[in-house]
Amino acid sequence: MARTSSLYLYGVLRAKEELSFGAIGLGTPPTEVATVRHGELAAVVSEGPAGVPDPTRDHLLAHHRVQEAVMREHTLLPAAFGLTFRGREEVVELLRSGHDAFAGVLARLEGHVELGLKVLCDQDVLAREAAGHDAQTLLEALRPLATAVRVVRPIGERMILNAAFLVAREQEAAFDAKLRSLAARFELLTLHYTGPWAPYHFADILLRLEPEAAAPTVDPR
Repeated sequence: MARTSSLYLYGVLRAKEELSFGAIGLGTPPTEVATVRHGELAAVVSEGPAGVPDPTRDHLLAHHRVQEAVMREHTLLPAAFGLTFRGREEVVELLRSGHDAFAGVLARLEGHVELGLKVLCDQDVLAREAAGHDAQTLLEALRPLATAVRVVRPIGERMILNAAFLVAREQEAAFDAKLRSLAARFELLTLHYTGPWAPYHFADILLRLEPEAAAPTVDPR
């Protein structure tokens, strides 16, 4: 008989007991989101139809909505969109086989959030080159307030810097204030500041959709 349901994965966290986050998951109406535990680790999941969900706008928004809700109170190792498992046993096996990797990255991310900064310039080529120097100055001024920084490939001709910052929660207000003061100094730059997010750029879960095919791996960035 064909399988009719699956468990959809949003991420992994530490938990001493089973947790419930309410009806905020993928689906219409939104599905209940809860945890499947193994030892001190727990997978945040919701039940849904068998197979990989389509990457529609509603599904993507629901995926991120759950992660944002969870990380208000927990350090979350986020999963990429679209990871499904055939039942609780497969989720437990994920946590068991990936225990050391998951625990290590969660310890590194404990108490941190990701903040994003995109810097754009509307001016001509020469002005963009000068603004690129200003963007690097801005980056270096923010670096001391972050635990780690990743510079990502810019998108489009106007973007001259695309960076992600791993920031301790207690440093978030200081980071905000520093960025506001820096923004006033660089008139040629347009700053797009986002977050807090789950720390996607600092720990990626790399899994095959059939967990029995290979052990899960975590790539800490």
